[in-house]
Amino acid sequence: MANESDILRIKLMFKGLNKVNSATTFPPVNSLAKTLNSLVDNDHLGDIKFGINVDNFTIAKFATASIEMWHRSLHSFFISASLTKASPLWSSVAGYYSSHYAIRAFAHLFGYYQLYNKKRIVQLELTGQNYSCNFSKRGSSDREHTVYWKFVKNYFTQDPFFYLNLDTPPTGQNSEFRSDSGHRNRANYADHIGKFPVFAPLDSEDLKTRIYKLSVIEINDVPIPDVNGYPDIDNVQLIAYHRILKFRVFVDEILTSNNRFWNLQRNPTWAPSYFDFQAVSVDYSGILSSLIS
Repeated sequence: MANESDILRIKLMFKGLNKVNSATTFPPVNSLAKTLNSLVDNDHLGDIKFGINVDNFTIAKFATASIEMWHRSLHSFFISASLTKASPLWSSVAGYYSSHYAIRAFAHLFGYYQLYNKKRIVQLELTGQNYSCNFSKRGSSDREHTVYWKFVKNYFTQDPFFYLNLDTPPTGQNSEFRSDSGHRNRANYADHIGKFPVFAPLDSEDLKTRIYKLSVIEINDVPIPDVNGYPDIDNVQLIAYHRILKFRVFVDEILTSNNRFWNLQRNPTWAPSYFDFQAVSVDYSGILSSLIS
């Protein structure tokens, strides 16, 4: 469980971004990965964790990586919603990745990053005013689609929208299986999935209507996709939509209105003008409290 020091760390991650032009703040492609890879190369880490000091430029890259990943989530959601009628297959897959990118956005915000080529998991830590990175060897079971979700679940233990992302049913569970990753696997890897409608051209009005429908659905339980109910588009899109909103509310509560970078990026210019991040019957009050309790 996290404490108030995590909130301070997030605020400091964004602090330096107030001093530059918000529209051009995002660094070049792979900037964070290249920086972290160089630390591995320079220190020959082996299998052991090391506390390696990092500068403010590096910690700011965790912040920009987090927001860019949230933008990926938002963009993927629009693709999923647009394809609802045209392609249940790709609507389902894009909806899954919207959820995954939202989870990964949270993970980077909390200071986690997986170095795929170096097979290392990085954790950013703050001690006093000094930042350091711990590097640990990635295990054979530490796939991206499970390890990021595990980190985020540790922060939101009381929030049912965040749970372990299982690929296969738990032992002994042979019938109903509800899982983001398991549902994605059904769409990607199962044979004979079928369900191909007559293809209809994409339409902005359809997207607008679909987003509105999702925003007004009252939910009483977490809409986890049902693997056996593929393509289960409603649940795939609902859970992605609400994770997108949760991230935005979460960062709003921590940074309030005091960060120029976030004030611009929280409403990306490329998003449809009618998308207003609205939802009904969702209690977000536990989001911040679950971090600091």
